[in-house]
Amino acid sequence: MTELRPEVHAWPVDPSDHAQVAADAARVIRGGGLVVYPTDTVYGLGVDPANALAVQRVYEVKGRPDAKAIIWLLADLDDARAWCHVDERAEELASRFWPGGLTLVLRRLTPQPGDLATLGVRVPNHPAALAIIRAVGTAVATTSANRSGEPSARTADEALAQLGTKIDLVVDAGAAPGGTESTVLDLTVDEPVVLRAAAVERAAIETVLGIAVRMPGA
Repeated sequence: MTELRPEVHAWPVDPSDHAQVAADAARVIRGGGLVVYPTDTVYGLGVDPANALAVQRVYEVKGRPDAKAIIWLLADLDDARAWCHVDERAEELASRFWPGGLTLVLRRLTPQPGDLATLGVRVPNHPAALAIIRAVGTAVATTSANRSGEPSARTADEALAQLGTKIDLVVDAGAAPGGTESTVLDLTVDEPVVLRAAAVERAAIETVLGIAVRMPGA
């Protein structure tokens, strides 16, 4: 039996048409589907973080190890405050780098049974991503739209080549402007640690915080 190619929606040039495409993507996400959509870094694979079956499907589609957490993309800093402890360091970094390519690992306010005590959150700097997140009305659990261990997708076609029929909808806005993943910074420890060095340079983070930032194992 031939598997069906997922529906692909082009991100409209006319801003007046953005809301409809965002609403279509949001409807799929709220319904438990998997949506590939552009961010400022690379293309992401997004699902409803409250839907455990949808989240598990992401791991299966990507071949992703269960131990690797999925970050949440948010519309603004207030959304982060709704889920996490946002201290002065996080406020300063968000003020400088959000929206943008810095993921902050923060402590959850009220982790539920089975949840990790920490959560990676980011506000992306892309109109399509922000419109979809706002249309969903809450966070969108998002990981890069590629098979685990393979290069991150910078275009919708690259995402389709890797994930193909395993996803439900693709929003195509051309090449992701950044082309590299977000930097991930752990703020749940006294001395912040860069868990993944990428879009935002370590030196830029240190300039904002006024302290040295560790790398893993340092």
